[in-house]
Amino acid sequence: MNWSHHPTKRFLDAGFACSLLLIFSPIFLVLMLVVGIGLGRPLFFRQPRPGKDGEIFELIKFRTMRTGEGTDAERMTRLGRFLRHSGLDELPELWNILKGDMSFVGPRPLLVEYLPRYDANQARRHEVRPGLTGWAQIHGRNRLSWSEKFQMDVWYVDHASFWLDLKILFFTFSQLRSGGDPAEPFSGNPS
Repeated sequence: MNWSHHPTKRFLDAGFACSLLLIFSPIFLVLMLVVGIGLGRPLFFRQPRPGKDGEIFELIKFRTMRTGEGTDAERMTRLGRFLRHSGLDELPELWNILKGDMSFVGPRPLLVEYLPRYDANQARRHEVRPGLTGWAQIHGRNRLSWSEKFQMDVWYVDHASFWLDLKILFFTFSQLRSGGDPAEPFSGNPS
């Protein structure tokens, strides 16, 4: 059985997400307060995204932009930049993982409107739950071309394992802990 479909992966995801939600609950409450003061309501950014088998779920993040007119860059706040750079904006996605919409590791969930653009091979990224981080994220994330990102997503689908997930998590946390840009590719080959 492919690791991505193994009940153990789902059990570990749910257990780890529950533990982190409890551990980070004080930080979560502080961030809710800070976002509320800095940006007002709503506190969370919610958006439909395609998940496993293309089923739509609601992705939840902390808000990082002001509402209203203007480009994303114009609406982005200093607080928002900090939340994104630190990855704290994605803390609410632990709830998505706990619910089973997402996994800790898998292809990042893209926008629903991108679905018609996938070819048959690219659509295979939906054979597994989307992830908080993934193979493409530790290889450069937004610096990758569309086709490179999809190649890496499908490669993960075909090669998913417990050890590969650990390596991806290790490199993700190493990048965040060092204060580096999470979009920067890791130095080295975890495979």
